[in-house]
Amino acid sequence: MDIDDVLRLQSGVIARRQALEAGLQSHDIRRLLRRNEWARVHDGVYVDHTGPLTWLQRAWAAVLYAAPAALCLESALTGEGAVIHVAVSRDRGVLAEPPGVRIHHLTHLQEWALWHVGPPRLRVEEAALDVACQAISEFDAIAVLADACQSRRTTAPRLLQALDARQRVRRRRWLRAVLVDLAEGTCSVLEHGYLNRVERAHGLPRAARQMRSTSSEGVTYRDAEYAQRLVVELDGLLFHNTASARNRDAERDLDAAVDGRTTVRLSYRQVFDRPCRTAAKIARVMRRHGISVNGRVCGPDCEFTRAELAA
Repeated sequence: MDIDDVLRLQSGVIARRQALEAGLQSHDIRRLLRRNEWARVHDGVYVDHTGPLTWLQRAWAAVLYAAPAALCLESALTGEGAVIHVAVSRDRGVLAEPPGVRIHHLTHLQEWALWHVGPPRLRVEEAALDVACQAISEFDAIAVLADACQSRRTTAPRLLQALDARQRVRRRRWLRAVLVDLAEGTCSVLEHGYLNRVERAHGLPRAARQMRSTSSEGVTYRDAEYAQRLVVELDGLLFHNTASARNRDAERDLDAAVDGRTTVRLSYRQVFDRPCRTAAKIARVMRRHGISVNGRVCGPDCEFTRAELAA
């Protein structure tokens, strides 16, 4: 492979060893640097211009610097971030970390990495589990796993399989429960919060989740549906904060009403800040639609009371 092919495949980034293998001599590399045709990124790694680097070029430079290496953690998932995380084999010695690069030593690098992609990176399942395990809050951990599934890059069953294959996992039981919920249809932090804090915690009937529905806006999926009479939509900002998105939501709600369904839309604050009151109100709506619901308090300070359910 010649120099131009290597640079094209690696977004303009090349390692010294690759340049020598392609036929350049040391003095050729020095000349390219002196003429500002190439610029040094890290020791033994160059880019074919002198301007700012894109995130992809920074990622290539980090992987080539630590090679054999693969992107890991957030760097393998998002394609953004000020720090580039790369993984090397655990039996490698200590490597100096250039500015903006963090090096992690992994036992299963060879089997977890996708070496054929550019730049090499951990499989989505392994990277997502690593980030979720390191997340400070449960909210952040759920977000990572839900986003990985919602982006269609992986599925909850594949994440479960990867989790079960690991010997040591921080908060394994909890992560497994989250993935089981995702497999059953919760697709976001907000949906998972509703399932656990509102529906399960207060003994509400179990919803049918991600039900396919055809409306004037095309095919959509209902977040939670009860007895084909009540639809609960969980409105995270990501997909509902534009005028066109709100218009589509309103049209779907109108179509649901035509079919005899009432739609209730809940936000983060209703689910996470006041789940007990929200559960009580949802229960009252259910009863008015002829849906059998008993309900229960979730703790000593719970605001879900029998009095609030009175017709």
